[in-house]
Amino acid sequence: MKPVRQPVDGVLLLNKPVGITSNAALQKAKWLLNAKKAGHTGTLDPFADGLLPLCFGEATKFSAYLLDADKAYRAVMQLGVTTTTGDPEGEILATCEVDTNRAAIEAVLPRFIGDIEQIPPMPSALKHQGRPLYEYARAGIEIERPPRPVKIYAIELVECALPRVVIDVRCGSGTYIRTLAQDIGAALGCGAHLTALTRIAAGGFNLEQARTLADLDALDASQRPALLLPADCLVAHLPAVQLDAADAAALCQGRSVAHPTAHPGLTRVYAAPLTFLGLAEADADHLVPRRLIATQQGATTRPT
Repeated sequence: MKPVRQPVDGVLLLNKPVGITSNAALQKAKWLLNAKKAGHTGTLDPFADGLLPLCFGEATKFSAYLLDADKAYRAVMQLGVTTTTGDPEGEILATCEVDTNRAAIEAVLPRFIGDIEQIPPMPSALKHQGRPLYEYARAGIEIERPPRPVKIYAIELVECALPRVVIDVRCGSGTYIRTLAQDIGAALGCGAHLTALTRIAAGGFNLEQARTLADLDALDASQRPALLLPADCLVAHLPAVQLDAADAAALCQGRSVAHPTAHPGLTRVYAAPLTFLGLAEADADHLVPRRLIATQQGATTRPT
């Protein structure tokens, strides 16, 4: 008799290597975990590496909360060279003498901190008439892109060994670091492109917590699920309530339940003993189910 596949639910913090797409990394991890359902929380380009949280099973229902979270990157720029893609995968457009210094670079960086606008790059997953922009870019077609508002919290100059410049960037979701590099190069009057990019944080997670595909591959199949974090880690920033058995059952059946002490808005909901049920909307002394999980496998973090 064929063995029954056990459900795989949780979040893998993956350190994606350079040279593969985010989807290829996802499919490899999905195969190693023998998971039925999987998704990621925002792509990294093939030339980039770093933190790529992957969701499996019921955790995929909450992936959007990390997709929209703040991110942090370490970016390596080469001044004096612009490319068609803003990264090392494109063709060189122009070269220019680099006549600048550390002080000049530090003076320019504050221009890009705060609420700014960016023109999305052609090699991106943004859609135009149902097709991602990168498909048009590969066909040599340029699509007009309106500027988009983004938020950059901080830019730190880590290293300046001209023409090589390294910066750390903390930003909101939707920020294009390759566009930031191009804009900084333009402000310096010499142009620039990214030569390397590492995502070092996303939401409340950081790269030091991540594991590699090799780590996953080295384990026995029965040991691999132990690397997964529980699904509720994706919504740990939300307030939490715990319900008794009767109210938990009612909520799981799609009914609202009375709960006068819940904070207004989205709330994590748990049933004893600390089993994550999903999300509910707290309103008018009641909890209304919004996004519930279909299984209650494994232990979760204690609600706080």
